Amino acid sequence: MNQKQIRAAVEAMLFAYAEPIGADKLAQALQLPTASVESALETLHERCQREDSGLCLLHLNTHWQLATKTEFAECIRRVLDTRRSIPLGPAAMETLTVIAYNQPVSRAFIEQVRGVDSSSSVSSLLEKGLIEEAGRLDLPGRPVAFRTTDVFLRCFGLSSLEDLPPVRGTESEAAK
Repeated sequence: MNQKQIRAAVEAMLFAYAEPIGADKLAQALQLPTASVESALETLHERCQREDSGLCLLHLNTHWQLATKTEFAECIRRVLDTRRSIPLGPAAMETLTVIAYNQPVSRAFIEQVRGVDSSSSVSSLLEKGLIEEAGRLDLPGRPVAFRTTDVFLRCFGLSSLEDLPPVRGTESEAAK
């Protein structure tokens, strides 16, 4: 399989898969070394950045996803005739912030930080796919832990959690 065929196969798999996927899984499917697929991903990423492409290739941590460019969002919404999703309310946004900066966390931890019951916010965030269960914590009662998802990264335009803005009042700011 030559480089053009590898690129075409990777592009087709990204389109069909429609979710973030790792280069290792793409390489397995093609029965090729991961380095060959990573090279194809980089070339595809560059090609999608051209002005004449309506697509972009998102790099989310260790995963890749084919998506449409944001400048075409409005016309895509119109053609799909989708209803606008309800934005996150202050309680859900606060809950999401606690999870993003402290993950993995239990519901009890979230409620302790927020000072109020957070079960409806957690349920809403799970339903929207912004958070997911991350196993159980090694604490009494073995509570469920929550963490953010690739959907969270994509919705907030982040490549990884390291791109989160710093929390105000951190020790590094206090030292200044």
